[in-house]
Amino acid sequence: MHKPDESFPSPDHDHGQCLDDALSAAERLCAERGARITPARRRVLELVWQRHAPVGAYDILSEMQKDADRDGKASTKIAPPTVYRALEFLMEQGLVHKVESQNAYIGCSHPEAGHDCGFLICRECGAALEVEDEELSALLTALARRHGFKAEESTVEIKGLCPACKSAAA
Repeated sequence: MHKPDESFPSPDHDHGQCLDDALSAAERLCAERGARITPARRRVLELVWQRHAPVGAYDILSEMQKDADRDGKASTKIAPPTVYRALEFLMEQGLVHKVESQNAYIGCSHPEAGHDCGFLICRECGAALEVEDEELSALLTALARRHGFKAEESTVEIKGLCPACKSAAA
């Protein structure tokens, strides 16, 4: 069932708190699982959580290169495999999801256990909301079974207007 606290964040919400919560959860979960959050993995996770919208791997790469340049390591070139390996690790740990339609990544707001994903994606501002809904999961599983298919994972992406953009358009 849709959790009542799931909603698009208001424009004035404390995004720093979202980022802190995500990083704390990641560190705790990885420690419990015996997985290691390296500095590169942590930075990729921070960049994914910079805003409530999917971010592409090359945007992450660009930001990491800017970090190296700012740190006086301009000769250090961050290679794409560094970002892709970090994203793969974060997905394996359930800390990020891939938004297939955009070939981009977004932080998982429910990383404690594996789950089917549903995303509401605003076509105007790009904000995305992850929704975890047992009814949707059951429907997708039943649909797959009806066709003799064993579903292993599923992601549903619904595009439209978030509450703020819907109000602005009215």
